[in-house]
Amino acid sequence: MAFVNYATGNLAIKIVYYGAGLSGKTTNLRYMYTNMDVDFRGELICLETDTERTLFFDLLPIKAGVINGFKIHLQLLTVPGQVFYAASRKSVLKGVDGIVFVADSQIPLLDANLESFDGLRRNLLEHSVDINFIPLVFQYNKRDLDNLIPVETFNNLLNPSGHPYIESCAIKGMGVFETLKEITKLAIPLVKEKIKEDERKIVGKERLKKRKEEKKETPEKKDEIKFVAKKKGVPLRVTKVKFKSQNDIEEELENLAKDFTGSKK
Repeated sequence: MAFVNYATGNLAIKIVYYGAGLSGKTTNLRYMYTNMDVDFRGELICLETDTERTLFFDLLPIKAGVINGFKIHLQLLTVPGQVFYAASRKSVLKGVDGIVFVADSQIPLLDANLESFDGLRRNLLEHSVDINFIPLVFQYNKRDLDNLIPVETFNNLLNPSGHPYIESCAIKGMGVFETLKEITKLAIPLVKEKIKEDERKIVGKERLKKRKEEKKETPEKKDEIKFVAKKKGVPLRVTKVKFKSQNDIEEELENLAKDFTGSKK
C-alpha cells in the first residue's frame, strides 16, 4: 500500500526484492546505488550479520518522477533469505506495492528457490494478499555461471501464469535496471488507481461532514460515536504489544516511508 502525504505532495511506493539466501537481492540494490546519479537516489540502509548477509532489510529510496502531481519515491527493500528470519520476511512484506522474486539460476539451488517462492505466497496470505493479484516480476539471476536451470524450467515451476521475467547477472549489472523498470511499470498504474480512489473517498467524507454539520445531531448519538471509536482503538494497541519485536521492524519501515513522503525536496 503506497504511502501518500497529501500535504507535501509526496508518494512512497514499496517494492520488495524477495528470494532465497544469497540469490542476489542485496546485490541488485547495491548495483543501483553505485550506478545511479546521487540526485536521484537516497541513502542505502543495510542491516547485516557478521558475514554480510542481510539481517532484516536493505532500503534504497529512489526519486522516480511525478504521478498526478505527486513526487514519487521508490522504496526498494530486500528480505533476509535465511530460513530462521521468517518473521522478518513477513514483516517487510506488509503494505508492499510490487515484488521482484530473485531466483538463483544454479541447478543445486532449485529446491531453495521453490521453497522461497512458496514462503512468499504464504507470507502474502498472512497479509490477506493473493500472489496472483499483486505486481510481480521474476529475475533469474547469475546467468553468467555454468550448470544453470533453464529458463523454461523456471517458468514452468515458478511462473506458469506468465509474469514478466528478466535474465540477469546482478553483480555485473545485467538486467538490474531492466527489472526495476518492469516492476515499476506494473506497480505504478495500480498506485495511480489507489490515489484516485482515496481522493474520491476524501471528497465523499468532506461532503458527508458538511451534511452532518448542517444537520443537528442528538446528544445520545454523539455519545454513541465516541464510545465506538474508543472500543475500536483498544485491540490495535494490544496486538502491537504482543508482537513487539516484529512491530519494531514494521514501525521502522513506516517511519522511513513517512520521512520520504514528508520531505519537501
